[in-house]
Amino acid sequence: MTTIGISLEIPEPYGSALRARRASYGDAHAEFVPTHVTLLPPTEVDPEALGEIEEHLGNVAAGFAPFTMRLGGTGTFMPISPVVFVQIAQGITQCANLEAKVRSGVLDRELQFPYHPHVTVAHDLDEHMLEFAMQDLADYHAEFDLDRLKLYEQCSSGSWQVLREFPFGQEWHPDQLAHDADDADDGDADDGDDAA
Repeated sequence: MTTIGISLEIPEPYGSALRARRASYGDAHAEFVPTHVTLLPPTEVDPEALGEIEEHLGNVAAGFAPFTMRLGGTGTFMPISPVVFVQIAQGITQCANLEAKVRSGVLDRELQFPYHPHVTVAHDLDEHMLEFAMQDLADYHAEFDLDRLKLYEQCSSGSWQVLREFPFGQEWHPDQLAHDADDADDGDADDGDDAA
């Protein structure tokens, strides 16, 4: 079995800035996990099913248009889960619709918690540091466009590698996706933080 994750990666310069802030709180996940919105949390799949999964994701992405996301303020899943996140002020509907389509068919699975799109900025820290992170980013705001979703595979080291990128509104072409994977940078999909 192999572990995959699917996400919307927050673009630069916002992604790196939030990742650096996350590291400043002492969150070890910051080293391995780029700033993102989860569409499918870490999920074990048969490697032989990857072709079918890629086709599924390509077809999902083809049915969506690029959209604008706006971030603003913070929230938390405490006390249920030790997570602080930046809230999504615009783009929630698109995330929810994408998540529902992604988590269907070959990727149909149950979630531990109802889906709640968010951008994690602190995870598995003590309560004092979680509260500090929540206050530190309370006035944070950013706006940007998103035009693709990404499929990641977890490596034996625990880090994540981009397998494919699926642009929104484009017909799925497996040959092009293979080329994209060759050019993709290593990164991380998710740190299992989802109370969503």
